[in-house]
Amino acid sequence: MNPDIIIIGTAHVSAKSIEEVRSTIDREKPNVVAVELCPRRYKALKGEMQTEPLIKDILHGGYLLLVQWLLAWIQNKIASDKGLEPGAEMISAIEAAEATGASLALIDRDIGITLRRFWSRMTFFERIRMFFALISASLGAGEEIDIETITEEGVVARLVSELRSFSPSAAKVLVDERDAYIAGNLLNVAKDGKVVAVIGAGHRKGVEKFLTYPELIPSFEEMMQIPKKLNVMKFLGVMVMISILLTFVLLVMSVPLEKLLVALGYWFIINGILSGLGALLAGAHPLSIATAFGVAWLTSLNPFLAAGWFAGLAEAYVRKPTSSDFKRMVDAETLDDLRKNRLFRVILVAALANIGSVIGTFVGIFVVLHMTGIDPSVILENALSMVIR
Repeated sequence: MNPDIIIIGTAHVSAKSIEEVRSTIDREKPNVVAVELCPRRYKALKGEMQTEPLIKDILHGGYLLLVQWLLAWIQNKIASDKGLEPGAEMISAIEAAEATGASLALIDRDIGITLRRFWSRMTFFERIRMFFALISASLGAGEEIDIETITEEGVVARLVSELRSFSPSAAKVLVDERDAYIAGNLLNVAKDGKVVAVIGAGHRKGVEKFLTYPELIPSFEEMMQIPKKLNVMKFLGVMVMISILLTFVLLVMSVPLEKLLVALGYWFIINGILSGLGALLAGAHPLSIATAFGVAWLTSLNPFLAAGWFAGLAEAYVRKPTSSDFKRMVDAETLDDLRKNRLFRVILVAALANIGSVIGTFVGIFVVLHMTGIDPSVILENALSMVIR
């Protein structure tokens, strides 16, 4: 490993890590201080204004943004409980670099690319498990870990091992790929002289491995690409839409008009109630709940539309989020504060209305088929034959 690269493995919410960063930079007086930040996270940490995403973009990536903000909120909550500022060790490194005249290098991959690669690699059930794990963590459930020991090798190895068992593909994106990306950047900045690198303790071992064997580092172009793969959920959505349309065709051809109208009424009511219930659980405005109720029957027929998008837009129209909501969302200290945040509520309304609509679609199909006596296996067989053809 390059002797001019000194690595400090930190915990992001540890007073011990802050002191280690300051003392090491003061002692080594490096030419470069490298931090585990990308330009976007650096600006956020410095409190610089960034362009806020449009509501439609937030709704389109609602689940991923919800996960991102839950992660940030949990980290902020831990830091707040310890009387620290989130990312304080990175701030200390930046200030120490300025004080000693060292140049600053941002060596992490863009957070947006990392999250999109992370999300695309996870299976549907891994996403569900992760979402509920984050909710559980935000409520204070789970094993207590001493933050001041989190940089120790054994603790780090256990935490990384748990992530790999939870989702090997997610661990590859969040840990392995970033280890390689950080190591590649460190080799580049080391050309300017001695480097002190401040990175999370979970990355230290992997980064050191890639620094020792740089030939193992993939190309940056490869690590920056967003994988294109078959969207299973959209495929299933198309299958459901075909099944529903076939069901209605069979209903029109074989069921009396009176029974057909009753079946359509049940479809409308079941989809509407469950989607509206999701919006209600999110604390939506009555207009947003009514919107979810009114459009769910129709969006269930189209996999490229979602009841939650319409409900979220209605929520944003009635309770327009402001720039202060955008900033305060991560700074919220309790879940109640988070739920009262108008921007977070827009995302939550969209997500829960969508979940309610999906449940309503399957319940509605079951009820309609049960009412009319149509064999669902016939519909599934016809749908599969159409897809294969």
